Parts: sequence; C-alpha cells; structure tokens
Amino acid sequence: MVLRSQILLDKNALPTVEQALPGRSTPMPISAPHFVNGQPLQPPFAAGLAQAIFAMGCFWGAERRFWQQPGVTVTAVGYAGGHTPNPSYEETCSGLTGHTEVVLVVFDPQQTSYAALLKVFWESHNPTQGMRQGNDQGSQYRSAIYCTSPAQLAEAQAGQQHFQQQLEQAGFGSITTEIRLAPPLYYAEQYHQQYLAKNPGGYCGLGGTGVCLAP
Repeated sequence: MVLRSQILLDKNALPTVEQALPGRSTPMPISAPHFVNGQPLQPPFAAGLAQAIFAMGCFWGAERRFWQQPGVTVTAVGYAGGHTPNPSYEETCSGLTGHTEVVLVVFDPQQTSYAALLKVFWESHNPTQGMRQGNDQGSQYRSAIYCTSPAQLAEAQAGQQHFQQQLEQAGFGSITTEIRLAPPLYYAEQYHQQYLAKNPGGYCGLGGTGVCLAP
C-alpha cells in the first residue's frame, strides 16, 4: 500500500534511491500465456529469438502496436528504469519507484529487424514530451529505449539523431527519450498483459507526431 504521505508532490521528478519504495522480492505472478497468440510470456523463449524493450506512454496501447507487427512472437508489459524491485501498478503510478511503463518485444530476426521495431517506436508516440505522453503525465509515461545489446544501443542512438533532424524540420523540439542498456524489467500484473485484447474498448493514449522516420 502506498501511503498518501509517500506520494511525490512532483511526479515529473524521479525519486532518489532513498526516496524510492522498497518493493518486494517476489515477482508478480504470471499464470496465463499471451492472450492473443498463446505463447509463453516469460523466458526461456525459443532459440534464435531476440528481445527489445520500449517505453512510449501507457503500455496498453504500446503493447498492442507491437503485437500487431510481423515477426513479433511475444509481447509483455512491465516496469523498468527505476529503483523499486517488483513494483505494483499503484506504486509505479505514485512516482516513487522511478520506473516507466515498458513493453517487452520478443521477435524473430529472420522475419523482422530491430530497425523495423525502432521505426514503429519513433512514429507511434511523441518522444519530445519529457515526463508525459499526451494527457498522461508522470515519470511512468516517459519515453525510453532499453537496449539488450551494445549493437541495439548503437542503432537506437543513431536512429535518435536521424529522427531528431526530421522532427526539427516539422517544428518539434528535442527528443527526451532515455536510451541505455536495459536495466531489470519487472513484469506488470496479469490483468495488464494484452489489456486491449481483453478489453477492446479500453483506453489507448497512443499518438504520434505525424512525422515518419525516413530511410
């Protein structure tokens, strides 16, 4: 339970380690497979598959965007980038974990590429908004790319520079996306997994800038 006195007055500020909630040692129980395709949500995944982690606002709509992509075999939502181990959704929304809402994307490099997933990422949200995405405000909605290899890191950083030029031409400001090697990812509660497949009329705040990532 998050006490009212523990909630940050400014949810746009990341907590320090000392301010962060303690969390727990037990992961959130994930008992069901992927609601859309029946694949296991947790590793070990099949040999030859690769993983990517993206944060682009509310993870409900972001996850749906990625499970619709060719070559993506599994998606799952969770929390990453902060201090609190195995946080709850309530704790993450308090601003006192430091996490952002993320989507784990497991894909087949023989059928798609990391570059193709990056294109979906850049075009599907506004990466210039800092600690918010649209009307969703708070550090848990910040944009991030958590890379699972140095090669992904280099590709993501190069893509940022390229997309920044196109955004500036369209009148947008600087990209605020956090790009770094992947920190621990903590799975979100079962009811969040593939939420918009279970609740087709549910909230989706996903919206891009209208700028397309040119080759």
